[in-house]
Amino acid sequence: MADNKRLKVLQKFSGRFKDKKWSQFPKGYKIGKTKYIFVTGGVISGVGKGITSGSLAQLLQNKGFRCNPIKLESYYNVDSGTLNPFEHGEVFVLDDGLETDMDLGSYESLLNKNLSKNNFFTNGMIEKQLHKLERKGMFEGKTVQFFPHKVGAVTRKIRESAMATNADITLIEIGGKVGDEESRIYFKAMQTFVYEEGKENVSYIHNVYVDKPAHLNEQKTWPAQQSIDEFSSLIGSKPDLVVVRSEHELESGVREKIGARGLIGAEKVVSLPNLKSIYLVPKRLKDQNVDKMIIKYFNIRPKNNKKLENAWKKYVTKFSNPKNKITIGITGKYIGSRDTYASIIKAIEHAGTLYDTEVDIKFINTELIERRKDKVKEELEGISGIIVPGGFGVRGTEGKIECIRYARENNLPYFGLCYGFQMAALEIGRNICKLKNANTEENFDKLKHPVICLLPDQLEKEGLGGNMRLGGQDIKLKPDTKAWELYGKKPLARERFRHRYEFNPEYRKIFEKNGVVFSGMTPSEDIMQILELPEHPFFVGVQFHPEFSSKPLQPNPLYMEFIKASLEYKK
Repeated sequence: MADNKRLKVLQKFSGRFKDKKWSQFPKGYKIGKTKYIFVTGGVISGVGKGITSGSLAQLLQNKGFRCNPIKLESYYNVDSGTLNPFEHGEVFVLDDGLETDMDLGSYESLLNKNLSKNNFFTNGMIEKQLHKLERKGMFEGKTVQFFPHKVGAVTRKIRESAMATNADITLIEIGGKVGDEESRIYFKAMQTFVYEEGKENVSYIHNVYVDKPAHLNEQKTWPAQQSIDEFSSLIGSKPDLVVVRSEHELESGVREKIGARGLIGAEKVVSLPNLKSIYLVPKRLKDQNVDKMIIKYFNIRPKNNKKLENAWKKYVTKFSNPKNKITIGITGKYIGSRDTYASIIKAIEHAGTLYDTEVDIKFINTELIERRKDKVKEELEGISGIIVPGGFGVRGTEGKIECIRYARENNLPYFGLCYGFQMAALEIGRNICKLKNANTEENFDKLKHPVICLLPDQLEKEGLGGNMRLGGQDIKLKPDTKAWELYGKKPLARERFRHRYEFNPEYRKIFEKNGVVFSGMTPSEDIMQILELPEHPFFVGVQFHPEFSSKPLQPNPLYMEFIKASLEYKK
C-alpha cells in the first residue's frame, strides 16, 4: 500500500505535464478519487467476465456508489460493426451510435442505465488514436513506443472515462483471456495502474473455468490453477478474488484446492455455476459477500440505495416464480448460437417477467422452409408468437417471408425487427398489394418493384464500417395507432437504429390503401419507421432495434405488448 508521500509524488507527476501537449493523466485528474477493478479471464474465452463485472457493478450501485463499467477489447477492429455475429456474438449499438461488443448490452441491463463511447475501447481504437496524436506532433518528436505511449494511451482512456462519468468505482473488463498476445497492452496497463494509483486503489478479479470431463466424473482444477499462475507471473501479483465458472456447483474441496494453490485463501474463491439468467448472478455474488469484500478492500463507506435494491429483488422473485409459459419463435440465419440474438432474448425475458411468464425460445430454420414451403405450419407448431430479427443478405429470406405470411393469415402475433420490418413489407407487397416479385435492392439489382431500397442520403457512403444509420433517433408517432398508445400517447419515441436500406416512399400510398398503417416516421423526412396492421392482434414491424433499449426494470413497450398478445394467442 502506497504511503501519503508516494501519493503526493504521483499527484505531482500527474500535474507535471499540464503545460505539455499530452499526458496519461487528463487535466484535473485526482489520484484516489476513483477506485479501479480489473476483471480478467483464463482457461477459455467467454468465461463470463462481462457478467461478473456487470453484476458486481450492480451490487455496488445498490450500495450507493457511482459505477462505470468499461470493456477493453483486444481485437484490432476499430469497433464491433464488421464482426460476424455467429463468430463473435451480437453487435450491440449504444445510443450515441457506437457499435460494440454484446457485453455492453449486459452492462446496460444490469445497471439499468445507458452507456456511451466512454465505456468501450478496442486495440484498433487505441492504435488509431495513437497515430492521430503522433501525426499532430503531440509527442514532441519523441519515438512513439509500446511503453510509455501506447500503454499511456490505454490508461488515459480509462481515466478519461472515470472523469466523464464522475465514477466512484470503475470496473474494467479485459477481453479474451490471460496470455493472449493481443491483450498484452491491457495487462501492462494494469501493472501501470498499480504503480501510478497505488494498490489500495486498484483490485484484480480473475475468472477461471472448471470442467468436469464425463469419463472422469469429477471437476478438474489444474487448468484453473495454471491460469492463476499465468496471471500472477504476468502481473507480478496474485488476484484479489477468483471467480470460478462451472456447469454445476463446485464439488467438495474444489474451492479450498484453488485457494491454496493460488495462495489467496478459499474465502476469496467465488463459485459461479451456470444459472438460468444473468440477472440471478448479482444475488449469487452477494450471497458470497463479494460486494462486502470489495468495499472492505477499498475502505469506502456504502450509502445503501434500498429503492433500487428492492426493485431488483422484486424482478428476480417474479422471474423465479412464473405463472405462465409460452414459446416464441425466432427466425434467423445465425441459429447456432444464442449470443447472436442475446439482446432479443433478454428483451423477451424482461417483458415475460413483467407478465409472470417464462418464455421458451425456438429457433426457426428458414432455409428449410425456403426449400419446403409446406413445412411452415409444422415448424411453427406450438408457437405463440414469432420474431423476425435483424440481419443481412439473401440467405433464408424467402423462408422468413413465408413465416410472416403464415403469421398474418393465422392471427399469430408477429414482431419484425429492422430486417423483419423489410421482410414484412415484401410479404404484404406481394400478397396483399399484388406487387409481383417485390423485393429489396439490398439483395437484387434491376427490380420491377424495389419496395426496399437505398435512399439518396446513403448513396455517398462507402465501406462496411460505420456507414449505416446508427444509434438513437427520434421517431414521430401517428396519433391513435398502436405504437402511439404503447409509447404513452407521446408525439415522439426514441430508439436505436442499425441499418442502411429503407421502405421505398413511392409505394407508401398503395400500402396504405391496402390497410397498412405507418405509425412511426422520421421527424423531418418521409421515411417509414414503424408499420402495423390494425386488424391483426399484433402485427408490427420496426426499422429499429427496440431490444437495445429494453432493460429488466424498464421493459420496452413493444416487447411488452408482443408478449401480452402472445399470451392471449395461447389462451
